[in-house]
Amino acid sequence: MDPGFRSDSSWRDIPSLKIRVHMNLILSRLCREERDSRRRGLFCHGSGVWPVPTRVRSLVGSVRRLVGSVRRLVGSVRRLVGSDGGRVFGDAAMVGCCSLAVLMAGCKPSSTRSPEADGGESGSVAPNLELQGKIEIDGSSTVYPISEAVSSAFSKRFPNVNVVVGASGSGSGFDRFSRGQIDISDASRPIEADEFAQARENGVEFLELPVAYDGLTMVVHKENEFVDQLTIEEIAKIFRADVGAKRWSEVREGWPDERIQIFAPGTDSGTFDYFMEVVAGEDGTLRSDMSTSEDDNVLVTGVSGSPYAIGFFGLAYFEMNREKLTAVPVVNPETGEAVLPNRETVEKGTYAPFSRPLFIYVNNESIGRPEVKRFVNFYLDVAAEMALETGYVPLPESIYDAARARARARQVGTHYLTSDLESRRGPVTEVYVESNLTGTK
Repeated sequence: MDPGFRSDSSWRDIPSLKIRVHMNLILSRLCREERDSRRRGLFCHGSGVWPVPTRVRSLVGSVRRLVGSVRRLVGSVRRLVGSDGGRVFGDAAMVGCCSLAVLMAGCKPSSTRSPEADGGESGSVAPNLELQGKIEIDGSSTVYPISEAVSSAFSKRFPNVNVVVGASGSGSGFDRFSRGQIDISDASRPIEADEFAQARENGVEFLELPVAYDGLTMVVHKENEFVDQLTIEEIAKIFRADVGAKRWSEVREGWPDERIQIFAPGTDSGTFDYFMEVVAGEDGTLRSDMSTSEDDNVLVTGVSGSPYAIGFFGLAYFEMNREKLTAVPVVNPETGEAVLPNRETVEKGTYAPFSRPLFIYVNNESIGRPEVKRFVNFYLDVAAEMALETGYVPLPESIYDAARARARARQVGTHYLTSDLESRRGPVTEVYVESNLTGTK
């Protein structure tokens, strides 16, 4: 006997028991969704856990609204037909609606995403065994976590497509890409003039597709309490070759007279290129005595191993290692305000000048193959969700719409170089417009 019921319970209590069973089923389903979401890589940050995927939030809201509506309906029915009859009718309505909620919990809300974007995670779509082939991706270690997450989800839906994701750095990726050796190049910066020229010379046409925002993050040791913020001028003192402060006391008066240990991405990294452009400009160079690596995990180990170390890499790697490191607020040159990198400041552009878009570049010949076309469509459909789950920031939906349009029409070229191959810079919402597209022919 359920201790929650009296021994003289009549048949009229059975619907109440059913309600409890059905509500437990709903709760169980929601818990599974949340656990699955966390397993796919949601990260914690200073203010808590980043939101679970939209479909889970939508499900919770729908169930809550449904239960509220049913309660109001039950109350109205009871008032109309009397306590006993109203109770029987109302409880039956509650059971029926709770059953509907359980069914809703097993379904995804309608979406404008393509069918293959489901990824097969819910088990509602059987894996497609007919699509076969191999897709080779290389390039940025910063973009790697997103592409790897997309690849993993895609492989669940299309298990006979072998997607190989490398992380040799943006420069190395572009070198292989412009020679036609890989299908997709991950890049934490736009393609440069010499890389564009090499691709054009080799007859490699490509699509330029933004996939997320990143915030290049300055990090110090967890026990470092004196670096409260940095200006671009102070960062230049540390990293530029023509200044090259050796000790912290040379950067700011009052800081300890201790040697600075510097850890930085390798020179083939797009993160290195972007940092050098911001800190050293077109004519400057960075110091050569830094400890460099293409592997961001090596940089994390280096900075976390010395209380007087400093380094930089993408926001996602800091989020994954925030228990070991401290992010340094950077003073926005326009506002004079010291700003920490996080989803909100990167998306709004207040974390300046180190906010940047991330890209995939797709060989136009490769996208003619069915498996590559499916993969690119899938990538753009899930990019916003995967960006969040891997610690990055989604782009505005208008940019994803524009990227999908470029992919469908196979519009080749770059938006970040003029027809004279001069660099074009600015917010992605202003640069990534069709009128700025410079073709590869």
